[in-house]
Amino acid sequence: MKGIGAMDFTNETFSLTQIRGLDLTYLLEMLGHEPTARKKNDTDWWYLSPLRNERTASFHVDRTDNEWYDFGQSVGGNPVDFLLRYYGCSIAEMIERINVSFSPHQLYLFQPGLQQERPRDKERLAIRFVKPLYAYPLKNYLHERSIPIAVADAYCKEVVYEIGGGTYYGLGFPNNMGGWEIRNKNFKQSSSPKDITTIRFGADSVQVFEGFMDFLSYQTLHPYQEPGKTDFVVLNGAGMFDRALPFLERHKQVGLWLDRDVTGKAYTQYALSLGSKYRDESGFYSQHKDLNEWLMNKGEVQKPRLKHGLRLTSGG
Repeated sequence: MKGIGAMDFTNETFSLTQIRGLDLTYLLEMLGHEPTARKKNDTDWWYLSPLRNERTASFHVDRTDNEWYDFGQSVGGNPVDFLLRYYGCSIAEMIERINVSFSPHQLYLFQPGLQQERPRDKERLAIRFVKPLYAYPLKNYLHERSIPIAVADAYCKEVVYEIGGGTYYGLGFPNNMGGWEIRNKNFKQSSSPKDITTIRFGADSVQVFEGFMDFLSYQTLHPYQEPGKTDFVVLNGAGMFDRALPFLERHKQVGLWLDRDVTGKAYTQYALSLGSKYRDESGFYSQHKDLNEWLMNKGEVQKPRLKHGLRLTSGG
């Protein structure tokens, strides 16, 4: 296959970081899955979902970002996220299965630079400007998520961006490299570069969240917590856990507030296996998907509801 480079290992085994960097399309090929269609200058590949049975391909791989999304399950992520769902096991078991099934010379690293010759500028998210929170729909969205405006004001901005020829706005949360996690009622996306967000006070403890809505929920639930008592890490996606690990390891206590889905539970178990200083805090919202859902329902178990992903109309 063109456009990928063989992996170079000295220890002849796969690590979690190396697995996250695998080329998704080649990995799928090695697992016996071929695309049914290649679109948009060969950057959008479509498959019959490897995670379930279907007749119409709804499993998408973005070759420019090396990320997947299963529209039938409304889940996606990087190669680690995929393998956790594909094998249905823990992170340690997944790493073992990859090392048993493949040699390092059978799989290839994703090389993003090779896709730059076929840019899709009109479909790329571009940040136009950033300002304090003002738009009423965003404030209403925060209200629906049970997040006070004052809490969001302390950590978020209103981000105006362009994508697909349209101009939109959303609630923006910055990461360590200057990228943004963007949310509104109908949109969930990241701008480049993708990274974790650390909030550092030099504390002995650190709290870890998968997404910034859970972090804002924690702040909402702890309005009188002494400033600087604990550090915080927002992963901006569970698959970024290994990137946060060096920072986490510098702390004496690590609280894990990850989602209670397949990926979140797998990373929680992986972290707990690293040592006794890691503590699973998700029991607090054990009947809910995440901390924000618990906050929205005030801890009460609600009946499942359909979620519709409608797009915002253009706004300034």
